[in-house]
Amino acid sequence: MRIALYPGSFDPVTNGHLDVLTRALAVFDQVVVAVLANPRKSPLLPTETRVVVLEIAIRDAGIDHDQATVATFDGLTVEAAHAHGARWIVRGLRAISDFEVEMQLAHNNRVLADDVDSVFFMTAVENGYVSSSLVKEIASFGGDISGMVPPAAVTALRTLTRNPTGLG
Repeated sequence: MRIALYPGSFDPVTNGHLDVLTRALAVFDQVVVAVLANPRKSPLLPTETRVVVLEIAIRDAGIDHDQATVATFDGLTVEAAHAHGARWIVRGLRAISDFEVEMQLAHNNRVLADDVDSVFFMTAVENGYVSSSLVKEIASFGGDISGMVPPAAVTALRTLTRNPTGLG
């Protein structure tokens, strides 16, 4: 079975992420969407929320949950790949600038684990301008992000912006 790991912060998941996942599933039998749960970083959405939003978004996109599963990880991506039996790391590219960064990461990952290779998928043109950072900024000002992220992410971000402290 061809298993790939699709790592990221997914803070929040975007339509571009789902596009890359769909493209990866045309190549791999199973893709583990691995949410970075790094306690040294300060994501906008808690890890648990990001996992639930991804699971709902994947289901709503009509993707079989046996083909795309969601997990969390902290530490080296290649270690997460090994833990899930993945021989490939999936990465999405929007622009040449993404490739420069991703190429360096791919080479480093290959040095750390020569049995794990990186595979790059271009996002669809309509998602080429979307980034999680941009989505968070627009959402923080009350802008319409519904064309950039799946409905579950819209709901999570609206809930957060109405209650930014997370307190009842």
